[in-house]
Amino acid sequence: MEETGVVKEIIGSNAIVIVQRQDGCKSCPGGSVCKNIGGEESAVEAVNEANALPGDTVRIVFKQFSYVKGTVLVYGMPALMLILGAIIGKGYISKMLPGMEPDLVSVISGFGLFIFSFIMMKFILKRYEGKKEYMPVISEIVSKSHSVKAL
Repeated sequence: MEETGVVKEIIGSNAIVIVQRQDGCKSCPGGSVCKNIGGEESAVEAVNEANALPGDTVRIVFKQFSYVKGTVLVYGMPALMLILGAIIGKGYISKMLPGMEPDLVSVISGFGLFIFSFIMMKFILKRYEGKKEYMPVISEIVSKSHSVKAL
């Protein structure tokens, strides 16, 4: 996945790049990398491999493996936990609670694990936040800034 944006500032070996929000932004798992700054713009922190400077227009590349891994984590884990919770609830927990309807126990345990998966994801995503191998990379400078300071 690629985006084009303008470098706003440099922070060490990273750069903050302003990009236009796309339709895919709503369902993107890269929430810890990309921050909505209002309107149709987002700020993305990216590794500055192209040595871009503030004002430069750059191309940002999101590594495919990281994108897929994030998508599976954000969408796959909650779905899996919902199904797993429902199966465990109906098959095992309902036998421990003979006074309750097995379908109700299934629903409660399914949604319980579903909610638990979001809590788990919060901690898992904190571990990956800021790691360079999971961050987007500035692959090239599309156009240089034309601002020159007068002497």
